[in-house]
Amino acid sequence: MRNRNLTGILALGAASTLVLAGCSSDGGDNGDAGGDASAADCGTITLGFLPSWTDGLSTAYLLENQLGQLGFDVEMEELTEAGPLYAGLAQGDVDIYPSAWPELTHASYMEEYGDDIEDLGAYYDNAKLTLAVPDYVDIQSIEDLAGNADMFGGEIIGIEPGAGLTAQVQDSAIPEYELGDEYELITSSTAAMLTELENAIADEEDIVVTSWRPFWANDAYNLRDLEDPMGAMGEAEALHFLATSGFSERCAEAAELIEGIQLDDAQYAALEDMVVNEYEEGQEAEAVQAWLDEHPDAFDTIVTE
Repeated sequence: MRNRNLTGILALGAASTLVLAGCSSDGGDNGDAGGDASAADCGTITLGFLPSWTDGLSTAYLLENQLGQLGFDVEMEELTEAGPLYAGLAQGDVDIYPSAWPELTHASYMEEYGDDIEDLGAYYDNAKLTLAVPDYVDIQSIEDLAGNADMFGGEIIGIEPGAGLTAQVQDSAIPEYELGDEYELITSSTAAMLTELENAIADEEDIVVTSWRPFWANDAYNLRDLEDPMGAMGEAEALHFLATSGFSERCAEAAELIEGIQLDDAQYAALEDMVVNEYEEGQEAEAVQAWLDEHPDAFDTIVTE
């Protein structure tokens, strides 16, 4: 069950949050990256992403490919929490967050850092936070969790404490459905959540986890979203490319390419599946190129070899 992906994610989840390398875009040296004046003037473009959140993993490597085709020098910066990533954007240590949830899930980070962040637009418009169970679990709705805590050991298995999904469950879903006296939200990392999920499925035990869409694990583990009649998990929202303030002026050609990227459900699912499941860890660049070869007209600003 996606063993190579789980192994890689576990290693990431076990690590503490990485400290940004301080590779400010103003001081980047793009060396011989390309002859285009726009790329030379821009300097190194740093992409900040959370590898265990595979929406950002997929689009980070997509941007690495596309910006590289235009002659830009790209540096990949891996972190394990959203908060430091938003802070890095605001401070200019990171140039691009390639899969942000600023409308709802990360709204609190935008309130704190948004004045120093530039929105380059949405690339996908149907993202959703969920509570989910394996398909064999015999409940259908979040409201069915009430009175059934014994089935789940009184636990909802979550991801990183700083995730917007964690706050949505803790501050909205649990109080709205009056689950606070029966359940504890267990937080650690996406990797740990997937480990708990895989172990429960192996023994066909009941488990409820925090999840989201799009996310490769929903199909890989046959997860079913619990119905949310009270709307406590929030409405669907768009995934955005966010940049440090002033990026589109300094790196106009890069910004134009990024602003033109829009993916539908099928295109996005194929990209994430290719990066996460079809290729080995460490072969993300090859996976993106394979996806581009299969989807040469995926978006208006696409650059091909």
